[in-house]
Amino acid sequence: MDMEAQGTRAAVPPTAGRRRSTSGPHRLGPRPRLDYYLILDRPAGPDAVAEAIVVEEFVRATDWTTVGLRSAGWTPAGAGWWSSAAYSRAMRADPELRARVLPVARAEADAAHRRLGGAALPDEPVLRAGFHDDQALPVTAPLRLGPSAPDGYHERRTYRVLFAGDPLAHRLAELATRWQPTDGRSTADALPAGRRRVDDDRFAWTVRRVGRGLAWSLDLTVLLAGADDRTLGPLLHELTSAVRLCGLVPMTTERFD
Repeated sequence: MDMEAQGTRAAVPPTAGRRRSTSGPHRLGPRPRLDYYLILDRPAGPDAVAEAIVVEEFVRATDWTTVGLRSAGWTPAGAGWWSSAAYSRAMRADPELRARVLPVARAEADAAHRRLGGAALPDEPVLRAGFHDDQALPVTAPLRLGPSAPDGYHERRTYRVLFAGDPLAHRLAELATRWQPTDGRSTADALPAGRRRVDDDRFAWTVRRVGRGLAWSLDLTVLLAGADDRTLGPLLHELTSAVRLCGLVPMTTERFD
């Protein structure tokens, strides 16, 4: 659903304001930074300018998979921040709208908010207070596809973060360089991949095209030394954010074991 459905690009979507929430057990603890997007007046390019801002946050189950998506949006002509699950879905499913979605860091969203006459961007607790129309995401049990954990490890997990859209080639190349393994095995045209050890837990990941080239994914393999998986969430958010800033829009985080 585009904002033009109301007769103007800056109108509030008709679903805004409904109160709906996701159900089931959610992951508790510190909340990561929100995801920020600019909605442009035309497909991304040198002449495009921002006409709206959208902020989002995924709701995660206890195993770090996604079970919901919360969002809020702002336009200069609006009466404040609105919330619309339908608009978040359209950002991923509608090719015309998705071409005008630009993932950005908070600093860029703040600068756009000021340029559009909104003064300083509200703090994140204030933005979260505008999340009213949550989108529930499908929840399925992990598929048992891979081998069990190797000796010395408690559990092996594999996650896939799916993304909509097409990345900016130069951003993807920069990310591949930043994540390049220290042994130098990456090549200049390689897709981003990396690995890390956090305490006694080990992580390895790669970015690839999936679905016959229709989508992108971040695939993360985790070897947990014990039952405590608290190292997983922050790294998963860090990696997802890095790929998002290449121009992609995250859709869901699935688990394959």
